[in-house]
Parts: sequence; C-alpha cells; structure tokens
Amino acid sequence: MMHSLGMNQSQVVFRVLRFLMHEKKNTILVVDDEPQIQKMLAILLDTENFRIVESTCGKQAIRMCVSTKPDLILLDLGLPDMDGKDVITAIRDWSQVPIIVLSVRSSDEEITAALNMGANDYVMKPFNVDVLLARINAALRSSAVHETGEPELRNGTLRMDLVRHEVFLKDKLLGFTPKEYDLLRHFMVNRGKMLTHKEILRKVWGAAHSDDTTYLRVYIGQIREKIEENPTLPVFIKTEPGIGYRMDVFPHAVSKAA
Repeated sequence: MMHSLGMNQSQVVFRVLRFLMHEKKNTILVVDDEPQIQKMLAILLDTENFRIVESTCGKQAIRMCVSTKPDLILLDLGLPDMDGKDVITAIRDWSQVPIIVLSVRSSDEEITAALNMGANDYVMKPFNVDVLLARINAALRSSAVHETGEPELRNGTLRMDLVRHEVFLKDKLLGFTPKEYDLLRHFMVNRGKMLTHKEILRKVWGAAHSDDTTYLRVYIGQIREKIEENPTLPVFIKTEPGIGYRMDVFPHAVSKAA
C-alpha cells in the first residue's frame, strides 16, 4: 500500500539536518503488523527527532506501554492477536498516554467506537505524513497542557518546549540528554520550591534510586554547565545544604551578574 508523502526535497533535507543535530526526544510506540508501514513510520519519525519503539501485536503493545512509558502511541486496529480497540481499553485502565489510531477502517461506527474508548485522534490510511505529524504534535501539546497547564515552561531567559522536548537559553537551543531534560523539567515545574534529594530522585529516576545523591549531584553539575554563566556560582538552581535544591524564580530577564 502506497502512502502520500507530501514532502518536497527541501523539507526532507531540513528534517535530516535536524535529526543529525539533536538528541532523540519524545518516545512514540508504533503498533502495526504491516512491515511496510512500520518501515515508513520509522523513517519519518526518526528524521523528526522522535525515538521509536515498535510492536506488531496488541498484547506486546500493552506490555511495552508499561515498560517503555511512551509519550504517544500510533495504533493500528487490525492486529493479529486482538482488536486495537481492546488495546485502547486496556491502556486506558491505567494510563492517559495520547493514542492516535492509524487504520484502513473508515466507517463512522469504527471511528466513533475508537474515540469513545479513549483514542485521542483517528487517522485513516493512506495518510499524508505532514497531516499525521501535525496530529502527533497537537496530541503531544494537549498532553503537555493537561499535565502542566501550558505547552512550555519559562523562567527568566530559560525556556522548555514540552512538545518537542527542547531547552532554550536566551532563545538559543541547548543540547540536553533525555534524563537531563527530565531533571530540569522537574525543577521548572516546581520552581520556587525546595526539593529534597530523595524527592527529586524518586520523581526523576524512581524509588530504587532514592538514595543515589552522588548520581543526582553529577546531573545537577551537567545541567549547570549548560544553563549557568558561572556554574560555580549558580543563579537558576541553588543548593540547599544538607537538604536538596531549589530553582529560583525569575519573572523577567535574568541578570547573571546578580
């Protein structure tokens, strides 16, 4: 089955360059048993700076949703072991991860049933890739707004795009690893609050790492190297001796000389 690509040569070059420049960000779980579709989506999402995990059946997809915690799921309905709508129902029992259905089924009954069971969107095959990407970004934006109340976080000259998982300082894009991003995001969401070592470690790394304060200190140092003018005299993330850390709040431009 051939699908509309809807990209000119300059768009392809731009996407490839962006892929080469930046780390993978949001994770998308692709659930489809058709190899051609899997391959096409893998190429498209890879060049769009997404991390891709794949599944060819429903039961495996449900397990992977638990283990990989994707930011979004692209789900075919015609799976070999179970109907995709049952996958939606199973995932909705415990997760509100955005789910976009990709299916050849075009009846109003199928579309209505999938949406009523908890799908966020429904895209019929064949599809235009630019339309699909727009739907993906819209779903990620809505998810970010639902969680934090806004699609981006700002603190002085520091800005985080929660949809594309990007960090900017004075509008300059910074290179962040996924874990550095998660840690900075926790500080941005809780800016102004004193956060204990254990609280940060449990939230960002999980309960098994709640005593790894040395590990946390290393990552704090790496973030300070990227966002602070003088990492030894930090302005954004302050150390609370013996307790944890606090991100100071800056409603306007930050003066690093202060």
